Amino acid sequence: MALFGCTLLLAWGAPAWSAAALPAKWSGVVTQVLDGDTVQVRPSGGGKPVRVRIDGIDAPEICQTGGYLSRDALKRRSLGQRVMVHGRRHDDYGRLLARIVLKGEDQGQWMVAQGLAWSYRYRGHAGPYALQQGRAQAAQRGLFSPTGAAPAIHPRVFRQQHGSCYF
Repeated sequence: MALFGCTLLLAWGAPAWSAAALPAKWSGVVTQVLDGDTVQVRPSGGGKPVRVRIDGIDAPEICQTGGYLSRDALKRRSLGQRVMVHGRRHDDYGRLLARIVLKGEDQGQWMVAQGLAWSYRYRGHAGPYALQQGRAQAAQRGLFSPTGAAPAIHPRVFRQQHGSCYF
């Protein structure tokens, strides 16, 4: 039964198109912003929107402090906008990991520079936007602001302590 549930979950989260259907670099319009690091983009050539996880960043879970702040900033900036998608690979949830570029600006870099996400750390590597994160922390922007709210908790730590907001 558990195997059936996992298979169903993977099938539900998998994209409806094959990896060969889209080139590594393509353009489209952002049709939905799910959280601070996940959007849906409808390819310019038509077809179903593709769920894209912005590569190189980790934004707060939607149910944690800063989750709505991060999502809403990305939504104001990108919803309905034409973007370039630079796909790299698919993650374990079937989302395309990609760099998103809006009007020549890398959206992952922008999110981290505004203090709305962390540079994605992996195996001791500080991530592609470590410099922007350091500057946002020093300037106390966004999640790093001492506004009296609970201090920002890295999403990986939050998920370890509380699990995902979606399950």
